[in-house]
Amino acid sequence: MVVSLLGDGIYFVAIAWQVYDLTESPAALSLVGLAWSLGMVGFLLLGGVAADRVERRRLMLTADAVRLVCVAAMGILAVTGAVEVWHLVALSLAYGTAEAFFSPAFSSTIPLLVPSHRLVQANALQEVMRPMAFRLAGPALGGVLVAAVGAGGAFLVDAATFAVALLCVGAIRTGTRVTGVGEGARPGGVREGIAWGRREPWFWASLWAAALAILCTVGPIEVLLPYVVRNDLGAGAGAFGLVLAAGGVGGVAGGLLMGRRGLPARRLRALFALWTACMLAVAGYALTDAVWQLMALTFLYGLGVSCGMVIWATLMQTRVPPGMLGRVTSLDWLVSIGLSPVSFALVGPVAALAGTDATLVGAGVLGSLATAGIFLLVPALRADDAAARAPEDGRRLREPVEA
Repeated sequence: MVVSLLGDGIYFVAIAWQVYDLTESPAALSLVGLAWSLGMVGFLLLGGVAADRVERRRLMLTADAVRLVCVAAMGILAVTGAVEVWHLVALSLAYGTAEAFFSPAFSSTIPLLVPSHRLVQANALQEVMRPMAFRLAGPALGGVLVAAVGAGGAFLVDAATFAVALLCVGAIRTGTRVTGVGEGARPGGVREGIAWGRREPWFWASLWAAALAILCTVGPIEVLLPYVVRNDLGAGAGAFGLVLAAGGVGGVAGGLLMGRRGLPARRLRALFALWTACMLAVAGYALTDAVWQLMALTFLYGLGVSCGMVIWATLMQTRVPPGMLGRVTSLDWLVSIGLSPVSFALVGPVAALAGTDATLVGAGVLGSLATAGIFLLVPALRADDAAARAPEDGRRLREPVEA
């Protein structure tokens, strides 16, 4: 996972700089992001069913192989000078489709590898390693590579990380057959996952809050953040890598904090408060006039996202029936990022009309109002928090990481 995430961090810098080298238009990068998100959203439910039907390790191997081919193709096209925006759009669509199969399989494999009483610590470790690789080391290395050998060379290094990841996934042994128990194989498998989610207010309310927050922020962050660094601040790919790396440091800090302290007693209250704070940090991106200020805000954003992910992942792994985890995880991904294509589609035209600063401020404020509003308007969320404060549950979930 770490090697693959390192490559993802390299990719994030390389794809942004490659698109802006071809065209200075944020609309072009938003189109590339739209293609990725359509592939992801369009196949997530099928990916969840597959994760409950077939061996998850085999599914992850196939998905990683497809992503390797996509990134290698980007690198070859860029190095030879033949790359065009439409190539990046098509390959991003295929990349997103493969990721739609990988993500549910990976998430639903973790409980098979880790004892239930160690899930908080396992998720915290993941949230330490993920930002360390994806947001810290990866972007920093990506900035160096783009400056030294161009985006094409950076893409090829990313492809090499997928080759290493394939070897690592192939070595996974769970001690049990990683398949579902038959429900996912039936035609009604997807409907059963949806029906379970609808019966759980904490689940569906949290998903809709995440969906609205992502609608307001994913496009502005992924399209406008590199634009701000490159055009408003006049900095290069190395500075952009540092901005992303600061978010990685925040993510590492969040994972370490959660691993040491465990889940808070009022888990959903903490989760929604963290999401709201993250949205406000996005609004703050527009108020910066120096790279270090942007780094400070991405640090806070990474800290909040990491803490929230530990809470959410542990809730999913401890509350969702094991035989349904693949489908419910895919439903989680689908609803959470289901509006990301709309976000990517809107950010270019809105930024062209209103400007990057107004778009970032508006996105952050609207996202914070959405997350805070849902928590206040859905009483079941607060009731769930009150019911979850049983002493025995608290002792189990707040168990710290052993030194």
